Amino acid sequence: MHADLSRLTFRPQRRYSAVIAQQGRVQLDADINEQTAIQLHRARTLAADLIGRHGGPRDATGFKIDYVGGKHDIDTLHIHGGRYYVDGILLDATRPAPGVPVPDEDAQEQETAAPPGYWTYWDQPDGFRDPEKPGDRLPSPAQTPFLVYLSVWERAVSAAEDPALREVALGAAMPDTAARVKVVWQVLPLSLAALGIEDEDPSKEVVRAAFDQWARKQAAPSARLAARSERPDHADEDPCLVKPDARYRGQENQLYRVEVHAGGEAKDATFKWSRENGSVVFPVDELDGTWVQLASLGHDDKLDLDVGDHVELVDTAYASRLEPLPLLRVEELDLPGRRVRLSAEPARSVGRLPHLNPFLRRWDHHEGPRRKGRTTALKSGAVPVTEGEWLPLEDGVEVYFAKGAAYRTGDHWIVPARTATGGVEWPADTARRPLLQAPSGIVRGFAPLALVKGEGGTVDLRLAFDPLADGIPAADAATLAAEEQARREEQLAEDPSGGRSQTTADAEAAAEGDE
Repeated sequence: MHADLSRLTFRPQRRYSAVIAQQGRVQLDADINEQTAIQLHRARTLAADLIGRHGGPRDATGFKIDYVGGKHDIDTLHIHGGRYYVDGILLDATRPAPGVPVPDEDAQEQETAAPPGYWTYWDQPDGFRDPEKPGDRLPSPAQTPFLVYLSVWERAVSAAEDPALREVALGAAMPDTAARVKVVWQVLPLSLAALGIEDEDPSKEVVRAAFDQWARKQAAPSARLAARSERPDHADEDPCLVKPDARYRGQENQLYRVEVHAGGEAKDATFKWSRENGSVVFPVDELDGTWVQLASLGHDDKLDLDVGDHVELVDTAYASRLEPLPLLRVEELDLPGRRVRLSAEPARSVGRLPHLNPFLRRWDHHEGPRRKGRTTALKSGAVPVTEGEWLPLEDGVEVYFAKGAAYRTGDHWIVPARTATGGVEWPADTARRPLLQAPSGIVRGFAPLALVKGEGGTVDLRLAFDPLADGIPAADAATLAAEEQARREEQLAEDPSGGRSQTTADAEAAAEGDE
């Protein structure tokens, strides 16, 4: 997540169940965040164990899909409200009711049409589908059936994207406070060919089995990265920073974020990195060609913009779609006007709608890493992925991409660098060799919703579960007496002696015979 953090410490394999605060100790953001992560992990694991990979409560199962063919308009889907769980994560498709404004005393009352009680494919809250993009349109079920599925993941939201998170009482000069993590759900189409299904009328079982195989491949990233710190060439220029034998020579503790920008195979993939975990952002007030007017140019020299910085224009739609656009270079600063001139005009598909809260995100790479006396040129403003060799970032921090991987936009790794040790915090084996690690995120979940065959031909693929609670039986005197009698008869059937010794039972039987 893009947030101003010291580090992320939660590791499920450590089996910690709680964070214990100690008196007189410094409390760090990492401690609080780990407690939250522990609770989320336990709750979602329990939900997934009880429910399965996905499912909804039987009386309130959400995400029922209806296909609506566009006779005079474009095809769409109706996404009905209710709850659903994917990998233990709660999703709610209920469309909020609009607020009712105070009527204007001078104007005549006008009734406004209430929005429908469902989402559509085109206005779903995190989908941001564009009818002008052919790739966003629904397939034609007249040609072949297609699957509708849920894609679920999480992303960080700061006050730059949601101004309501900022406490205005702190003043505009103060930084924001805590960020949030948002659950993103998107209802998307998928062809049967992508699932390897050739039958035009497959059964539910066939579709679910094929989808499970497809989802496992999508959810498991193949990219692996390792990080280390090495003594850089300029280490002796200022020996007063840290001890002479240190390898990381940065002046401050940092949390490096290495993030895949453009995905695909290694020859096509690029990455970007930030020493502040990608948290340095600048809300945008206005776009005018290559000039961008900002709400602020930063709080200090460390968190501001300089000529030569690479930035990414982001808004809510762009962040949710996970589609890379070229990174742009800052060419000129207009400090009094809070404006920056970029190397090119931003894409028309991002940053143009104020209600999507556009902002610039700063990245800290300036050029490709130097290797063997040459410099790798940037590709659309990002660094090309090179597998099988160590790539320098800065101040002795290096990363290594494993060979033969496929990369996904948004996947990232977190590398804490510390001046006290002169190194980075990264797992290593007993020989102190850095270990290759899967991305820290993005964690993706998937669930099938429906097989669309055309008008009136939608096959529901959702799963439902019943509540565990049941009614309590009446406890009147007759019921209790009957239960007690049944219990005694059951005990006598199991033990005719009634718990007495065999000698006593025989004596009592003989006495009854003499009588």
